[in-house]
Amino acid sequence: METLSIGQVARRAGVGVETVRFYEREGLLEAPPRRASGYRQYSEEVVKRIRFIQRAKLLGFSLKEILELLTLRVDRQTSCEQVKERTAAKLAEVEQKIAELQHMRQALLQVAAFCEEEGPKSRCPLLDALGHDSETVET
Repeated sequence: METLSIGQVARRAGVGVETVRFYEREGLLEAPPRRASGYRQYSEEVVKRIRFIQRAKLLGFSLKEILELLTLRVDRQTSCEQVKERTAAKLAEVEQKIAELQHMRQALLQVAAFCEEEGPKSRCPLLDALGHDSETVET
């Protein structure tokens, strides 16, 4: 079995060396064995695990959630239903964020519609709305 240095792992996984160290500190990667010189020795499996982490991050999973997924991945008792439940929960969270962003977008469009291209900033509806205690801008 080929052993890899931390730099080789980072390059193959497409991350920085500090990311590998961070994932170790966060418990996403096991502490690797060390050579007599003190250098870490990694297997190709670590590269695969980091790629898994990166893909899960792209899907919006937090590091804590990714650790749970990694645990489920190696647990022989895990069912697909358990993974599906976590995915459904993440999807609901993403849909909630999308709804909030759509509300923010609508509020910004509403304020932008009142803005005149020219004129003093003292008559800017956005600045006025942000400067008042009442909810002029509704989300």
